[in-house]
Amino acid sequence: MLFATRRRRIVRDGVDYEQIDKEWDWDNFLILQILMAAVAFYVFPSLRHLPLWDARGLAVAVLLHVVVTEPLFYAAHRAFHSGHLFSSYHALHHSIKVPQPFTAGFATPLEHMVLSALMAVPLAGACAAGFGSVALAFGYVLGFDFLRAMGHCNVEVFPSRLFSAIPVLRYIIYTPTYHTIHHTKRETNFCLFMPLFDLMGGTLDAQSWEMQKQTSAGVDEVPHFVFLAHLVDMTQSLHVPFVLQSYASMPFSVQLFLVPMWPVAFLVMLLVSVLPSKSKTFLISCYNLRGRLHQMWVVPSYGPQMFFTKTYFLSFAQDGINRQIEQAILSADKMGVKVIGLAGLNKNEALNGGGTLYVKKHPDLRVRVSHGNTLTAAAILNEIPKGTAEVFLTGATSKLDRAIALYLCRKRVRVMMLTLLTERFEKIQREAAPEFREYLVQVTEYDDTSAQRCKTWLVGKWMTVREQLRAPAGTHFLQFAVPSMVAVRRDCTYGKTVAMRLPPDVRGLGICEYTLERGVVHACHAGGLLHFLEGYAHHEVGAIDVDRIDVVWEAVLRQRVPACLID
Repeated sequence: MLFATRRRRIVRDGVDYEQIDKEWDWDNFLILQILMAAVAFYVFPSLRHLPLWDARGLAVAVLLHVVVTEPLFYAAHRAFHSGHLFSSYHALHHSIKVPQPFTAGFATPLEHMVLSALMAVPLAGACAAGFGSVALAFGYVLGFDFLRAMGHCNVEVFPSRLFSAIPVLRYIIYTPTYHTIHHTKRETNFCLFMPLFDLMGGTLDAQSWEMQKQTSAGVDEVPHFVFLAHLVDMTQSLHVPFVLQSYASMPFSVQLFLVPMWPVAFLVMLLVSVLPSKSKTFLISCYNLRGRLHQMWVVPSYGPQMFFTKTYFLSFAQDGINRQIEQAILSADKMGVKVIGLAGLNKNEALNGGGTLYVKKHPDLRVRVSHGNTLTAAAILNEIPKGTAEVFLTGATSKLDRAIALYLCRKRVRVMMLTLLTERFEKIQREAAPEFREYLVQVTEYDDTSAQRCKTWLVGKWMTVREQLRAPAGTHFLQFAVPSMVAVRRDCTYGKTVAMRLPPDVRGLGICEYTLERGVVHACHAGGLLHFLEGYAHHEVGAIDVDRIDVVWEAVLRQRVPACLID
């Protein structure tokens, strides 16, 4: 439901790492339920011969649920909200900031024992009456746990008109909004599934149905900043919260438990690769920073594939991908988003000129488009050791490498630019002031004598193992290529991907960007965020303005964004 519509969220905060870690073992209660069932089978051998189905058993179970389980749970729940029972037990459950289905299973063993015993009453009664069945046992338990998870899902799934048309339903079935009120106010709405018992006990919150109506109607969340990310390959597409939240909260790595999901991911990959114009961007996570909502949207097109083609570099797919990005920008503009940042391949120069295509096509855009490359360049330059006299630069004619080269030559650092494109090299060289041009040197191969002497390599283009072996011993690789290269040299050191740690006052962040550690985002993400925080009124598209590199780094220091991860 959250994937289908984000307008009906009840608590608007994101789920952060602390909550994900707390609820990591949310499924432990299943062990208890299985043990209870096993004990019942051994104590009562007749349970091994239950019929598949008996409708009379369902009637008995429903009756016992309403007259026994519901009122006893209500009484037990109120007891758990008093004094020692709350502080020592139930407070753990209420420590969760944003209810979600996992929260239903997050409780102490004592609470699970009480709940499981109450759940067993209708089943035991039906079996004692001789009306038990296999379908009843599985159906009731699964239905029970489903309703508890639904009540904690933080998305209103019931339309308010249903309760307006049939008012009695308000007291027969609770809603996610109804139970969320209990998590916020704590002294109201104690029922299991039937608000009737809150009505009888005088604990039904008077605003429950008005709040349910408002939430059901939906409220548009307008983010202040959007980062438009993209998929890397088929396996990385599983590294998202709606597939497995705990996995997405850790840096990406290929795990064996993902193998059964590969066929589905493969089919989705084929669909979006063949029909990119038919798929749209979608929300995968959100967080709050300094009172402002920030969201991450994903373009459902794949970058360098692990097994197949590089979709972003196929001419027949580029028009469709550009349409997806353009639609996302126009949607952000219509919503009132202030800044939208483009991830690595979404700003590819060959694809859209670093975002220039969209700005020229839509000159009246209110949303500011940012590629974040200026911050990326500033972070790389900040990590070059002071006193460095020369560097070896791969991928030398891209816009990011161009800016780095022009900046360094101004500092009288000799830049050996690896490229076979003499015309493009000379064009960049002409951009430098005459007195600095001698510091830009074209190199055409890794084995060049100058390159073999240099031990600071700036890697702007992915390097193969064979290319890495060309570097002299003791080389330090500062890399900003996508994806990161595989470290194979033990006699060399490798900087990490250019990235920034978000300020400590970020709230609701619970997803890791690809292989980065928790709380860290790629420099292009941080660049767009900085664009918003600093209130820049311009688009940051196309070539990097070398004169702004120092300005951007000063802004980083003002915003107290911790330094990048490059070693």
